[in-house]
Amino acid sequence: MTRLTRNIAALAATLLASAWVTAAEAPVNKSGSSVVATFRQMGVDVDTPFTRFSGSINYDPANLAAAKALIEVETASLDFGDPAYNAEVAKKAWFDSSTHPKATFRSEAIKSLGAGKLEATGTLTIKGKAQRVSVPVTVASSASGNTFDGTITISRKAFGIGDAAWDGLLEDQVAVKFRFQSPRL
Repeated sequence: MTRLTRNIAALAATLLASAWVTAAEAPVNKSGSSVVATFRQMGVDVDTPFTRFSGSINYDPANLAAAKALIEVETASLDFGDPAYNAEVAKKAWFDSSTHPKATFRSEAIKSLGAGKLEATGTLTIKGKAQRVSVPVTVASSASGNTFDGTITISRKAFGIGDAAWDGLLEDQVAVKFRFQSPRL
């Protein structure tokens, strides 16, 4: 084998390996995916979607040890349907979106709970504050991909979210419901 042939073979092997690694990171499909915050204001449940998020999910039920997820949600994309409210929650007392534009979840371990149920444990970072969390997730697989559904309840005060003037009107607990669809690997 000549030096040129070896170099071409090495380059081809590198490109194939990097293509495989890239393919293993299945991007979240925006279509069919959602992230919705549900909180109680004056005793009434309010569902408010985040309109911009992204991420990747590596999931093979036969190899959960290699499974991982990274989800990023743009904090300024919480959409109340009113520009004034949207601008308010982007302010420093709330999400401080100019300083902390994204909330992230990065998994550290994913384990099976049996029958299409998983538990994703990792770090949730919002407004520069990180907490280790475990999130129950259901997964449904089809020929075209996987759908991951779950809800995590967080304390907005633990992440420094909210103006104290709202404490009597707005409960501390916020449920974040998500559905992420990704192509099958």
